[in-house]
Parts: sequence; C-alpha cells; structure tokens
Amino acid sequence: MYDIELILENAKRNEEIARKLFDVEVCILSIANFHDLLERLLHLIETKFRIPYVWLSLVDSRLFAPAMDPLQRSPHLRHRLNLASLKDLLDVVGSDGTPVLANNDLRRFYKLFPKDQAYAIGSIAVAPLTLDGDVIGTLNLADTSPQRFQPDMDTFFLSQLGVKVSICFSNVLSREKLKFLATRDPLTGLPNRRELESHLRRECKRATRYGTPLSVVFLDCDDFKKINDRYGHDAGDAFLRHVAQILRESLREEDLVARFAGDEFVLVLPNQGEEEALRVMDRLSQTLSARHLTYEGQRIRGTLSFGIAACQSGATPPGALLREADAALYEHKKTKKGRATEGLEPP
Repeated sequence: MYDIELILENAKRNEEIARKLFDVEVCILSIANFHDLLERLLHLIETKFRIPYVWLSLVDSRLFAPAMDPLQRSPHLRHRLNLASLKDLLDVVGSDGTPVLANNDLRRFYKLFPKDQAYAIGSIAVAPLTLDGDVIGTLNLADTSPQRFQPDMDTFFLSQLGVKVSICFSNVLSREKLKFLATRDPLTGLPNRRELESHLRRECKRATRYGTPLSVVFLDCDDFKKINDRYGHDAGDAFLRHVAQILRESLREEDLVARFAGDEFVLVLPNQGEEEALRVMDRLSQTLSARHLTYEGQRIRGTLSFGIAACQSGATPPGALLREADAALYEHKKTKKGRATEGLEPP
C-alpha cells in the first residue's frame, strides 16, 4: 500500500512539473527577440519553480554578437548573464549534453557565475544548451539548500527544458542575425542609414514626450580621398573602421553612432543640447588626433569636420534635423581654416 501511495505521489509531482514546464514552453516559443526571450525565460523559471538563483552562461563568441549589446544594457539581464569560454563550459558539463546536478565541491561552478555576483549556493543544476550539436551555453539553477539539487536525482525534466530552450535559441538567433544584417553597415558593423532613421524617429518622439533636448551631429573625415589615393582603398576601409571604433568607444550607452554613407557618420545624442554636443565633438577630435592608424607600416592620421543640429523638446522633425546637421557640416568645411590632414610618418 505504501508503495502505491509513493508511486501516486511521485506521479502527481511529475505531473505538476510537466505542467509548469509546458507553461514555460508556451510562453517562450512565440518570442521573436533574444532580449525578451531571456528575460521572460529566467523570470518564469524563477517564479514557477521558486528557485532563488536562475541565470545563463553563454559562449563568448561571435554567435551572440548581433544580440549582445541590448542584453548587456538591460538592467534585468546584465547581472544574470555570464559570457564564458567554451573550455570553462565543457569543464562543467562535458560535450555530451547531459545535465549536471551537484551539492558538493561547488567551487568549480563559480566560473559560471555572472560577473560581480557571488551566490551563496548549497546545490546547483546545470542544463547544457546546444546548437547543431555543439554546446553554446548553460541554463543554471541554484538553491541555498543542499537538498534541492542532489546528484542522484533524475534529470529527465531538466534535460527536456534544455532541449526546448535550445530550440528557441536557434529560432531567435536566426531572426536576430537577419535583423542585424539588415540594419548594420557591413564594413564598420555600425547601424546603417535605415536603422539611423528609425532610431532618430524614436528619439524625436521621446524628446517630445518628455520635453528633453536632442542633438544630431553629421560628421565626415577630412581629406578621406587622399587616404584612398595615397594608401589604397583597403587602407581607406581600415581607416573608416578605425574611426568607427573610436566613435563607438567614446559615446554613452544611450547614444547612437551610424554610418550614413562613404566617410560620413551621424551621431544621435539624447538629452544633449548644442553645447554638450560641441564638447563631445571636441573630445572625439582630440581622441582621433591622438590615435593614429598603423596600416602596413604607415601611420595614417585624420581629422573630422562636423555640423550640429539641436532641438528642444523634439520640436524639429527627424528629417529636418538631419538636413540641418548636414548643412552645418557643409558650412563648417567651407570655413574651417588650418585643418590638419593625414600624414605619413616613419613607423
């Protein structure tokens, strides 16, 4: 009689777990972007199963590049996401895709913790996530109790969860890659003109709604044609990537830098008036002047010309802002005196 009651109790418990996993699956299968998928997935598992610590470890590779910027900017995901080397992941889960349960010798799992996080765990469950048979990450569940995840427990449901999440990853990553390619400049990796125009429309609406300033900077590289003529077009491409990297590194997270066309770039600076935008450009110009590009033993230096269009409370339409900034750039180039050009120096 006792055995039957135990069997029924286990069946009831398994049915409850299966129902909760089905609820998770239904919620995540329809999500089309990586940010929402991860945020929703972690929240559902944490709340439905009452697990104190739920986070993801992903292989630090180009695979996740299209989705990584918004993930790292998210206040909800920044501290629940860890980028790890493939070696570190395989040291924990191996290459066969089998979940791992542990409640002792837990220090070896610390490499999976998100940066700056120190969870006080008593046990942990790790479900490998795979793509085309290769491990690309792990879904990590941990509890303060050593009894929650014991090595001799069955991992069937955890394995099923890992498979379902892996399928969702595959679908969403494919969508994110297509979206990334459609909105990125292939040479510099910056947002392209289409993404710029879409982003600027959103920022103008936000500035109107909250009554905040917004600045747009149109800039180009002085004497860029001379770089192409003197060093070749490959050097010109390398110089554009060099400029793009400096722009990307020098701006705030909420700013946008996009490649408009040729050697022209556009900056969108929310909550920044004209004076602030001028200070940004002074800093960028100094940085570019100090950081030359070394290409095939030659030092290539460059300077920037720019024009600024600023509006208060989003009163200026997006297209008009771009035109004003472009016109200001044209005037700046006409009146600019004693500008520096790129130079050739011994390595």
